[in-house]
Amino acid sequence: MQRFYFDHNATTPVAPEVVETMVSCLGQVYGNASSIHHFGQSAKQRLEAARRQVAALIHANPSDIVFTSGGTEADNMAVLGVVHGVARRPAHVITTAMEHPAVLGPCKQLEAAGVAVTRLRIGSGGTVSADDVDRAIRPETVLVSVMHANNELGTIQPIADIARLTRAAGIPLHVDGVQALGKIPVDVDALGVDLYSMSGHKLYAPKGAGALYVRKGTRLAPIVFGGHHERDRRPGTENVPGIAAFGAAAELAGRNLASDMERIGSLRDRLENAILESIPGTGVNGSRWNRTPNTSNVYFDGIDGEALVIALDLRGFAVSTGAACSSGAIAPSHVLTALGLSADRARASMRFSLGRSNDAAQVDALVQALQASVTHLRRISVHA
Repeated sequence: MQRFYFDHNATTPVAPEVVETMVSCLGQVYGNASSIHHFGQSAKQRLEAARRQVAALIHANPSDIVFTSGGTEADNMAVLGVVHGVARRPAHVITTAMEHPAVLGPCKQLEAAGVAVTRLRIGSGGTVSADDVDRAIRPETVLVSVMHANNELGTIQPIADIARLTRAAGIPLHVDGVQALGKIPVDVDALGVDLYSMSGHKLYAPKGAGALYVRKGTRLAPIVFGGHHERDRRPGTENVPGIAAFGAAAELAGRNLASDMERIGSLRDRLENAILESIPGTGVNGSRWNRTPNTSNVYFDGIDGEALVIALDLRGFAVSTGAACSSGAIAPSHVLTALGLSADRARASMRFSLGRSNDAAQVDALVQALQASVTHLRRISVHA
């Protein structure tokens, strides 16, 4: 049976060019990048080349890139590092109700330590209002953290508008850019952000490498201790093969960004339109505009989402009900309930996230599989 992958927001297959870079690094560049001998300096060169490649994708200075183990560590480093680096108390953090657990988790830890946290509501379209951010700012606000593109809906947040507010108030702005990088253009200067989180495995690179952009002058306390790596911002011997692969993936994404956006966006629209036209009791969650071009979140009334994931998997299609980090959770998606959906409709929703490997024939086959699976599941739920 052929299998087709429509879950690129969870992770992506590693691009062949990226595999080649990583394998060559594993076989030939085994020195420690902190060593001053030939082998160490060869590793250092690969590390710094990747730093330039990642920086170029977001139009940043390479010296402002801190390599991490992935997006979750980058988010934790930003949220906890900024707040711990501020001496004044009481402290206050502003975020949104639809952030990834990698941001909501550290915010919860900060609350337990006495830091006030405001979680802003989102509109029915799936975006937060810059005016709501403005109204939430207090004299003791030390950080605003808002994701660039939502992992479940694909909706793009008004980051530049929020940045103008935070800049005027002298408050650092952290943006979780994990689901935006490589899907839409990113320019950290044009956006006005102070910290920007990234992850390689959402970008056709292997798991285990990510980065945090830290604008020069942003105070960031370490959250891990032990060494002077990454300019004293993240101790630990760097994962040179993984980082080199991340750099290669970033360069590839930059070259293909415009063509990928157009082609994959067209496929996403083809999928959505076909579902809405051929399957009753369906609709798109959140706005259909101002989204990443690869992401669609659709509800199928009267269906259990997990059952539909299994039914589609048996037919050879990989999709998801939402964030992979939250799979297995009994509660409905916090993003969809924040959107205003009922628990039943949230549980009946599916995320389709397309990528480079998908084509029109696969999309059409997925629609046929959906029609058959939804019809079957609705029939047995009526007779249950």
